[in-house]
Amino acid sequence: QNHLRRSFPGSPWQCWPPQAHSPCSWLGALMGSNCNSSSVSVPAHTFAAEIPDFLTEEECKLIVHLAKLKGLQKSQILPTEDYEEAMEMIEISQMDIFNLLDHNQDGQLQLKEVLTHTRLGNGRWMTPENIREMYTAVKADPDGNGVLSLEEFKQLNIRDFHKYMGSQKVKMSDLVRNSQHTWLYQGEGAHQVMRAIRQRVMRLTRLPPEIVEHSEPLQVVRYDQGGHYHAHMDSGPVFPETACSHTKLVANESAPFETSCRYVTVLFYLNNVTGGGETVFPIADNRTYEEMSLIQNDIDLRDTRKNCDKGNLRVKPQQGTAVFWYNYLSDGEGWVGELDDFALHGGCLVTQGTKWIANNWINVDPNRRRQQQFQQEMERFAGSEADMAQPWELESSRRPGRVRDWCDKWWAAALCVHRGPCVTVLTLQS
Repeated sequence: QNHLRRSFPGSPWQCWPPQAHSPCSWLGALMGSNCNSSSVSVPAHTFAAEIPDFLTEEECKLIVHLAKLKGLQKSQILPTEDYEEAMEMIEISQMDIFNLLDHNQDGQLQLKEVLTHTRLGNGRWMTPENIREMYTAVKADPDGNGVLSLEEFKQLNIRDFHKYMGSQKVKMSDLVRNSQHTWLYQGEGAHQVMRAIRQRVMRLTRLPPEIVEHSEPLQVVRYDQGGHYHAHMDSGPVFPETACSHTKLVANESAPFETSCRYVTVLFYLNNVTGGGETVFPIADNRTYEEMSLIQNDIDLRDTRKNCDKGNLRVKPQQGTAVFWYNYLSDGEGWVGELDDFALHGGCLVTQGTKWIANNWINVDPNRRRQQQFQQEMERFAGSEADMAQPWELESSRRPGRVRDWCDKWWAAALCVHRGPCVTVLTLQS
């Protein structure tokens, strides 16, 4: 079975599946290939690598300590009345909604077709049972077969669905994600361990330093008992009408949609978890991808509270281990191409204890021109900042060595827009 872990000779790293990759990938570096550091290398196929002891126990404990000092916030908040009001203001016809939901265009809405879209709204995780209960409450399915015809759908008042959703009490466990997180700065002036980890990620990914340095800060996440993150993609597809969060800030282009353009994910396990908490790749090594096949006979492979054991690949949390994968395929010319659907993954239910992880995301715009423009602007910005830098006087090594308000920085602006109020980032002197 390709999805089982396999070792490369002479390497402690584990990889799934063992396929050929671009020579500038970490595998190329491992095997001693020469790389052109001016390019972004993308593998031909999805793979995930597990790297034991990427972080030391002391480094893991320090990251957790810094995250606690910084303070964590809920990764996803409960739905508000604003959502229902916003949905009522959207002008879209009943027919358009039906066509949007009808994935196979057969003139009928099956439960799994509805399920793939209900999670895009207010963040609740809907199950087949939830959908059936909603149908009963709003009298949407007269014959009770779980399938809505076009004629049945035309008889419905969409506002009834929103009212029903708004009337339901929602717990954190009902959401797509149940965790807390914070962001830790890794740039110049950061704690020496934070800088060392970023340098280690550069060597792992074999990407140009300026790309790694100008990516998102380190995200630290805590999952308490009952915590989970249903299967998702770390990034989103980039179409002509979609912009990357980081390059949009300098490209001065308008787009109705934007995504984070997280080309690479490096996930670190910061502790050993007593029970549960694996990272699952539900469709790793499937030969084909079909969104509707993720839900079969009321079993949703994306549901990490119930069905983690049915995923193709599960990685058990081990302190210090890193898991590394690409979220995009190659465009055939050595640059970032289409989103890789097989990178779908999630955090399994923590059944006992607490789980701490951290994420390093490397952000690259599939549009080379925009990425180059972003890099040039960041270099110019860094140069002007260095000219204005003033020495800091420290009374104690425990006091902030440098204070940065990330709302004034390019990346922080994107983080503030998409993840709520921005707070000042404090970095400790080593």
